[in-house]
Amino acid sequence: MSTDAQRPKLTVEELAARFRGEMIPITSKFSYFSTLPIAEDDLRQYLNDPIAAISPAILGTLPLMGIVLGPYLEKGNGKEGDSVTFERPAEARYLPCSRRDLADMTILVLGIKEIEVADYHYQFYNALSAVVADRWSPDVQERFYRTIREELSAEVHGEVDEKSWHLKQALQRRQTNVRKETKLFREYARQAFEDTLTLFLHGTCCDIDVETGPRQMPSRYLRRRLELLISLFPPPEGYAVLPEQLKSR
Repeated sequence: MSTDAQRPKLTVEELAARFRGEMIPITSKFSYFSTLPIAEDDLRQYLNDPIAAISPAILGTLPLMGIVLGPYLEKGNGKEGDSVTFERPAEARYLPCSRRDLADMTILVLGIKEIEVADYHYQFYNALSAVVADRWSPDVQERFYRTIREELSAEVHGEVDEKSWHLKQALQRRQTNVRKETKLFREYARQAFEDTLTLFLHGTCCDIDVETGPRQMPSRYLRRRLELLISLFPPPEGYAVLPEQLKSR
């Protein structure tokens, strides 16, 4: 049985530095490098299709983006950072994506072995949404804050995903005036934006179903958020988030 020390590894930092100059352009904004051979049809599913579905308004906010595809990603242990490995790490150390911000480019490293394309798309868009959230404009921030405050005033239950759900619970548990802009409020609102934008981007690219469950917010409020994002970040020509958008074209 192989040990951690015997596994072939390359840290994400080493990978980013070594292959920054070998990135292959996809668009004026995106380029990629793969650490393993990938068929052309698979490259289209991993790169071309999800990138083509990104709103031009979002593309305008992004830095240069590098996508590195590897077999698996392993979480760093404190002494060294996250690593690309050719053997699947233990579940506690497994990572779907790792991000590095260079001076001239943001690099997303994604593992593609033993992952469904739909799950890969989710991880790609989730990482991309974090980049957008780091750079959201005051207007986008204020309009989303306003939506969040309206939901909190109406005591809307649930959230889009686990992270925002837990932050919402923490805000409601620890803050009396939940609409007041505090550190807790900002953390929750940003994560809610990130999770909603992930759903928005994933829904633009693919036909997906929203999971139902005890933490899921009511559909009418989720729709309001999506309609806000549609107004802020209109999908590219020929793409739609809500089914009736395609029918009306």
